[in-house]
Amino acid sequence: MLYRDFYPFYAAQGNPVFYNEEREQEREFDLMKSYYPDTARKIQEKAEMQCQLLDYEGSRLYDEYPDRFMLYHICSLVKDEMTKDASAQEMPGGFLDDLIQVLVYQEISRRRCRRRRCRQYLPR
Repeated sequence: MLYRDFYPFYAAQGNPVFYNEEREQEREFDLMKSYYPDTARKIQEKAEMQCQLLDYEGSRLYDEYPDRFMLYHICSLVKDEMTKDASAQEMPGGFLDDLIQVLVYQEISRRRCRRRRCRQYLPR
């Protein structure tokens, strides 16, 4: 039997459209992060660092229903790092806590969506 197109068994059968879409979303997210105020940018960097430490296979970040205490713990770690910064201490009341929670939850959501998109293209 002869085949018109020959594809060797070792050729990768990846979907380049997927990687272009992923790259485009990352560029868009980086652009929007560049518009953040300085304090929010610092908090976002700390949130990314904490999430990067927990980004592994089987992590609690990717549970179907994340534990509230775990989320609170991540936010408190970010807050402890931010208390050393003088610009974060100028924020009134509980606004700093709310901002930290929003940015941490947004980062976790972004990582969960990215993992979900990647899984649909990987063989099971």
